[in-house]
Amino acid sequence: MRELTPLQVIARRVARSHLLEPAPRERVVDVVRDVALIQAQLLSAAEIALAVRVESLTSAGVRRELYERRTLVKTWSIRGTLHLVPADEAPLWAAAARGDDPYWESDEWLDRHGLTPRRAAELFAAIADSLDGRCLTRAELADAVEDRLGRPHERLRSGWGELLNPSALMGTLCFGPPRGGNVTFVRADEWLGGWEEVDPTAARVEVLRRYIRAYGPTKPDDFRRWSGFGRDASRAAFDALADELEPVRVERSRMWILTGDDADLDRDPASVRLLPQYDAYVLGFRPRDLLVPAPVKDYIRRDPKGRWETVTGLSPLVVDGVATGLWRRTKTRRGVRVDVDHVVPLPRGRSRELRAAVDRIREIVAEGSA
Repeated sequence: MRELTPLQVIARRVARSHLLEPAPRERVVDVVRDVALIQAQLLSAAEIALAVRVESLTSAGVRRELYERRTLVKTWSIRGTLHLVPADEAPLWAAAARGDDPYWESDEWLDRHGLTPRRAAELFAAIADSLDGRCLTRAELADAVEDRLGRPHERLRSGWGELLNPSALMGTLCFGPPRGGNVTFVRADEWLGGWEEVDPTAARVEVLRRYIRAYGPTKPDDFRRWSGFGRDASRAAFDALADELEPVRVERSRMWILTGDDADLDRDPASVRLLPQYDAYVLGFRPRDLLVPAPVKDYIRRDPKGRWETVTGLSPLVVDGVATGLWRRTKTRRGVRVDVDHVVPLPRGRSRELRAAVDRIREIVAEGSA
C-alpha cells in the first residue's frame, strides 16, 4: 500500500481548494464545484470564502452571480446548512441532502413540529403555491401560508428555517435577492429555470466522489462527519464507489483516494491565506490534527466561540496549509481594519505575503466593489 506523508496530504488539499493560485474569474462556478460547495450560514463569510479563490472577485461580484446572473444559488444543502450551490447542480445536491428517507417524513420530525403527514404535505404545498411567481420575505411568506391554511405556523418565521428547509430540498424554495435587511424566498424551479430530479442514492455517490477528489485521502467516518449523511448511508456510498477507490496509508492510518488521482501530492503548499468562518478547506479537512497544531488548538479553546465551534467557527490564518493563528475584521470610518493574532510565529520572510492577504480581504469587502 502506498504511503503518503502529511506534507503531501496538506499540499494536495491546499491545491484542490484553490488556495495556491486563485482561479480565473470565468471559473467562479467551477471553484464552488471543486471545493464541494461553500457554506453560507453567514453570507459575508461565504463571499470571502469564494472571493479569496477567484481572481479579482469581490463580495459584490459574488452577489451578482447569485442574484443577477443566477449561476449560483443560496439554499439549504448538506449538513442541513445553507450553502452556495452551482445553479445547474441544485437538484443533485438537494437529492443527496434529502436521501431516500427524507427526515421530514419521520415521526420524530412530525411530532416535534406538531404535524401529521397530511398537514405537513398541506404546509409544503402552501409554501410552493405562495411563492408561485413571487419573491417574498420570511414574514410575507408566513402570512401567505397562514392565509392559505387558515391556521398559524409561527415556526415559519424562525430564522433557523426548520419548516422551510424541506421545501428547499424538494426544489420548491431557495433564497432570492435580499430586500433591505430581510432575506427573501423564491420558487427554486422558477428562479433556476427548471428542476430535474436526481436519484438520491446516485447523488450521494457523486457527492462522495467530489469530497474525495477535494479532500482525500479520507475515510468513511470523515465523510460522514462532513456530509451529515449518517453512518450507514456514508458506508453505503463508499461501498458503491469501491471500484473507483485506492487505499493509501497516512501515518499508520488506512485511507482512500480515487484510483489514479495522483496529481497535486508533490505541490509546494507555500501560501498565506486569511480564511473566513466555516471555510470549505477547514470544514473538509479531516482529521484536523494536521490542520490545527496543539498551540493553536489551545488558543482556540480559550476563545468563547472557539470553545464550542472549534476552528470551524473562527477565521483562521492559514500558512502553508496549516492554521497558525486567527484574524478578524472591523469596519471603521477609514474602511476595513484587519487584525491578525499569531499563535505560531510567521516564518521569516513571509510578511509581504501576509500584507497581500490582508489587502485582498480589504479589496473583497470594500463597499461598492464590483
